[in-house]
Formats: sequence, structure tokens, C-alpha cells
Amino acid sequence: MHEAASGMAGPRLLPWTTEDGRPCYLSTDGKGYISTLADGIETVQLCMGQELLEYARGILAPGAKAQLAIEYRWLACRLSEALLDALRVAESRGERIPVPQEEAAEESEPASVGPLSGRGEG
Repeated sequence: MHEAASGMAGPRLLPWTTEDGRPCYLSTDGKGYISTLADGIETVQLCMGQELLEYARGILAPGAKAQLAIEYRWLACRLSEALLDALRVAESRGERIPVPQEEAAEESEPASVGPLSGRGEG
């Protein structure tokens, strides 16, 4: 399970989209059925991407038999899909990484603004 921050604030980005391609989110504590399902789908997506990458390396290796253009196009499409999946997983997991308490405390303190802070007006 990849729920790095079970008490996270905000919804979890799921590894699938709506029929019209919009992202899906889940309000969760990271322990429910849908969270577990999403973790499993993320794992499958990443494993399939790894297998596809190994396949691509074989086809594109020096001395490999040349393929038809349509086969290279198929490979490019599948690699694009795998990259999109991997980026969605990375975004989802990145959003669930807990902020260290020191950083959270610094973010809640009022920020000084002025010429000495490096964030002056202008």
C-alpha cells in the first residue's frame, strides 16, 4: 500500500479518468476498498510500463530487426500511455507525501516581506 499520508488533507488523485478524460479524485483516509483498488491499479500500470520499456529497448536496440512503421507507431502510442500513467501515479503519490513537521511549522508562520528577506516589492 502506498498511502504515505493516511491523514492527508485533500482528495487523492486516482489512477483512472472519467469517460471524457477528466481526473477522478477520492476523499479517503487511505484505508478503504477504493484506495486499495487504486494502489493495485497503480502497481499494475507501473509494471506494465516497465515491461513495455523492456520490449521497446529490444525493438530499438542496435542490430534489431527493422519493424514496419505501423509497429513503431503502436509502440510510440503505448509508451505515451505508459508515461501518462506513470506521471499520474507520481503526481498522486507526491500529493500524499506528508510535509515534515518542521516545514509545516515554517509555512504556518507569517512570512517577512521586505528588502532583507529577498522577497521585497518590485
